[in-house]
Amino acid sequence: MARARQADAWKTIARLRAQLEYHNYRYYILDDPRIADAEYDRLLRDLEAAEAAHPEFASPDSPTQKVGARIDKTFSEVAHRVPMHSLANAFDADEVARFDQRVREHLEMESGAVEYVAEVKLDGLAVSLRFENAWFVRAATRGDGRSGENITHNMRAVLGDAVCLRGSTAAAVPEVLEVRAEVFMRRDDFARLNDAQRERGEKTFVNPRNAAAGSLRQLDPAVTAARPLSLYCYALGEVAGAPPPATHWETLRWLKGFGLPVSDLTRQARGAAGCIDYYEAMLQRRAELPFDIDGVVYKVSRIDWQDSLGHTARAPRWALAHKFPAQEEMTRVEKIELQVGRTGAVTPVARLAPVFVGGVTVSNATLHNRDEIARLDVRVGDTVIVRRAGDVIPEVVKVDKSKRKKGARKFVFPATCPVCDSAIVYEDGGVIARCGGGLFCVAQRKENIRHFAGRAAMDIEGLGNKLVEQLVDAKLVGSVADLYALTEAQLAGLERMAEKSAANLIEALEKSKQTTLARFLFALGIPLIGAATAEALASSLPDLQRLLEADEETLQAIPDVGPVVAQSVLAFFAEAHNREVIAQLVAAGVAWPAPAAAPGGGDGVDSLFAGKTVVLTGTLSMARAEAKRILQSRGARVTGSVSKNTDYVIVGDNPGSKADKAEELGIEMLDEAAFIDMAGAEQ
Repeated sequence: MARARQADAWKTIARLRAQLEYHNYRYYILDDPRIADAEYDRLLRDLEAAEAAHPEFASPDSPTQKVGARIDKTFSEVAHRVPMHSLANAFDADEVARFDQRVREHLEMESGAVEYVAEVKLDGLAVSLRFENAWFVRAATRGDGRSGENITHNMRAVLGDAVCLRGSTAAAVPEVLEVRAEVFMRRDDFARLNDAQRERGEKTFVNPRNAAAGSLRQLDPAVTAARPLSLYCYALGEVAGAPPPATHWETLRWLKGFGLPVSDLTRQARGAAGCIDYYEAMLQRRAELPFDIDGVVYKVSRIDWQDSLGHTARAPRWALAHKFPAQEEMTRVEKIELQVGRTGAVTPVARLAPVFVGGVTVSNATLHNRDEIARLDVRVGDTVIVRRAGDVIPEVVKVDKSKRKKGARKFVFPATCPVCDSAIVYEDGGVIARCGGGLFCVAQRKENIRHFAGRAAMDIEGLGNKLVEQLVDAKLVGSVADLYALTEAQLAGLERMAEKSAANLIEALEKSKQTTLARFLFALGIPLIGAATAEALASSLPDLQRLLEADEETLQAIPDVGPVVAQSVLAFFAEAHNREVIAQLVAAGVAWPAPAAAPGGGDGVDSLFAGKTVVLTGTLSMARAEAKRILQSRGARVTGSVSKNTDYVIVGDNPGSKADKAEELGIEMLDEAAFIDMAGAEQ
């Protein structure tokens, strides 16, 4: 029986070692991890516990006794004169207290508090930088702790001016100074890098840490130089020719004096309580920092105490990494659904097997859009890494395709809204999906009514957010058109709605019927149409029916209307549900003044241009701006392109293709004399 248990223990240990070696290789060499950091930490702890229970299986080659992974032979090898250790981890305050207690016991401290230096634990790539006689000569990755990869040429671009250290009489630069640093990428730089990668059709990075590591391990230093990398120095390796400071706190100030970057978030902390205070402060600030941190590090400050405490095979006994709650975890995608937001945006959402990440239990994660689904190739049943940073909505950042079941189908975006069955239209080059039934879709109903009643729209006084909630929840209003069918009796029956308030709202609704076309268009909530663009639409096409029938070319001729806005207008008016609600609003009495007749020459001929669409082409004897002013003052809409909706083309000398198109479409062309005669204007 004992032999069987021992055999089972060995199988467990061998399996965990193999898994950890594989994940070390993917993380440190390929910069392409398959599992979240929290899952790796669990595997390592499981192996530590198994080896502690069965010391007969101890091995110096175990991942619990080594740092990182064997180096990639793509780069030359650099031996570290002073080994680069990893750090032991703590995950709660009790473990920190036990660490402090072990330090105190070793130092035989019966009273007083240990002086620690508390630093943020950057989520980047550890490197060693060697300076000789103030000049940078070599850089290497941590590798397996004893030797790493030579990345000297790549690090020159990252160091910038720091390739030569500056000294002073107070801080002479040592003959040899080996500095340990963390290379990382700031979040905004990471976002810009991934945007650029996508534009070039190249692979994007999972997170800033992998982006930094991948950038440093480029064979072409020019690629590294183009990447936005940062670094902070945090420790010493070999030092010769000048004595280093007596404490770690003074060491960091010493390095800063040489012109090397050091984090300004580092603090001194007294005892375990001071360390925990620092942890809590950084945990609160974590989301607002410009770079990722996954915990904090505590280091005994006195160097002689560090020397006394020494190291294990893998980590120093005088330092501890206190990890934050994991921001990334692994789980399974159970379903992929589409969620329609209040503005009509259609967002794919992964329904997940619940997992604790970032301090909360997560069961849903955004997939952003159809392009992101395609990039990730995420499918129902997949094992995925989910990330939750601060208050950010959880998102799927990677799929472990090695665990995908056979027959898993690709997710296909439907053509219609899952809520109202209106057509889905796409913006921003097809990336953003939006329900086309803005005036009809239930998912958008409350937001649409709020917008419709707003001061810049129909200006319905008294129709606030809470009342909109009540009207929709009570099923009294299904679309904005239903507002004009409300009665005082219906309103008075609502909570906190007295007869006087009901009467006032009915009066406000009646008053709002008299509006302008620009306000009406803005109130409809057409995507991308703000108040200014609505004004431009109304000025150029003052007749609603003509606007409803306008084609893309006609719309693009309007000031402030480009291809994207034109497509948005066309898609909105193409949806039958939207046209139905617009017709109901007009039938309910919503109206606006007809375009006023523009002042003319007194004989009535100016009215010939009122409401007409006119195009100017060729060289006129008068300035083009003056001709446009005359036409607009007489009620014409002047556009830049010829379409079937154009009424007149005024032709000057040397007309271009616009005249040819007008002739092709059979549009009436006027020379300058005919134009002046019709306008009743003098040259």
